[in-house]
Amino acid sequence: MGFRVIKTAAASLLAILITDALNIPGATSAGLLAILGVDVTRKRSVRSISSRLFASLLGLVLACMLFYFLGFHYWVLAIYILLAFPAISKANFKEGIVTSSVVVFRVFQGKEIGVDILLTQVELLIIGLGSAMLVNLVYMPNSEGAMMEIRRKVDGLFSVIFHHFSLTLRDPEHIWDGKELIEANRQIERGIEEARRASENQMIHPDGSWNIYFYMRKEQMENIQSMMHQISQVYERLPHGVLTAEIFDQLSKDVIAEGYTGKSEGLLIELEDLFKEMELPTTREEFEVRSAILQLCHELEYYLNISKKYKAPTAKKPQKRADSAV
Repeated sequence: MGFRVIKTAAASLLAILITDALNIPGATSAGLLAILGVDVTRKRSVRSISSRLFASLLGLVLACMLFYFLGFHYWVLAIYILLAFPAISKANFKEGIVTSSVVVFRVFQGKEIGVDILLTQVELLIIGLGSAMLVNLVYMPNSEGAMMEIRRKVDGLFSVIFHHFSLTLRDPEHIWDGKELIEANRQIERGIEEARRASENQMIHPDGSWNIYFYMRKEQMENIQSMMHQISQVYERLPHGVLTAEIFDQLSKDVIAEGYTGKSEGLLIELEDLFKEMELPTTREEFEVRSAILQLCHELEYYLNISKKYKAPTAKKPQKRADSAV
């Protein structure tokens, strides 16, 4: 937000200086138009400024017709609002309603309609909005470092979550408040927003790797919630749970490694084969717990399949930036 204020000040000052240098009346209006045109991303800026420009031209034409036939009265402004605002919204220029109002009110204040008046308003629009677009296009903050930091936090939280899964499977009496789940969700949503903003700042060949990473984590987060449900049903210690805990121990390491290691997947395949060789449960309690553990393994398999779908294996050359572990 602080950087946006700096950009807004720069765009406004630039618009005022250009207007004053060209001896065009209304330099402060150009500065106001520049303030309205500054946005958070390059693509959004282009869309917003285009919308503001066309909305202002549309509003200017309609206002001039009203002022010409009805005169410069305050009630005419009310009629303008009643007619122009719905028309501008219907034309999909809703963002430009305020900008168009600034231009129209300037014409009303002058109490005169003429080619030179209209030309001046168009010049102010071009200078004000053009200054905002120039500042937006020249520089946007690089969010690569911020996204990398968020990724490290998410991976670290996943690692802690899997460690607690392992502890619970070894000791069903293990107490865990689950705060890492809430924080991981928050960081993932933050990362999605940051990745979207970074993508909109890349006008040519946008890199979608960060979007892929954070949406992958969001999908896996839903899968982890399902794992939580199954683990909550493991109410007694069994060898099956201890063996499954070893996979989560490995996964807690894999999740913070670079690339898809495949180690956890290999352990899971071995465990599933081992389960098939074990004797059937002899009590209802053992049956319920083993059933929950088996379903937990299916959820874990789904989690790993998501990783395989989006992540490069470590045997290949690591991809840049967002390519992270399981």
